[in-house]
Amino acid sequence: MDRKIFMKRAIEIAEKNVSDLLGGPFGAVIVREGNIIGEGSNTVTSTNDPTAHAEINAIRQACQNTSSFNLSNSTIYTNCEPCSMCLSAIYWARIEQIFFANTKTDAAEIGFDDDIIYKEIILPAEKRSIPAQQIFIDEATIAFRAWEKSLSKTNY
Repeated sequence: MDRKIFMKRAIEIAEKNVSDLLGGPFGAVIVREGNIIGEGSNTVTSTNDPTAHAEINAIRQACQNTSSFNLSNSTIYTNCEPCSMCLSAIYWARIEQIFFANTKTDAAEIGFDDDIIYKEIILPAEKRSIPAQQIFIDEATIAFRAWEKSLSKTNY
């Protein structure tokens, strides 16, 4: 299938999302072997879920549809360059290619500016604007050691 068809679908989802008042003007589709395996729109305001971005919702649907958390051999089409959260999820899902239309600068111009996150993430935890402090190190390590030793874990 042509890339144009999938990008047009992502844009169509974004436009419909605006008219349906479900959230921001964002849409995404995930494609594997020429077939859409997941679609999503931004539903942050309609679901009161700040993680319900179009790419995240598309990943959730694709994983459910494929019964797998691994979306290798797939491509995501999104009407806007993914934010840092969505980009991280794309990497975790093992999606292999990203096509986007609008840029993060375009998004910032209409009120969706995530530049602060890119600036914060590179700072040491104690220097970020949201205070963060490491505590209970020994207690928390127990679960990590149990995972490390587990013979029945599913690696990802």
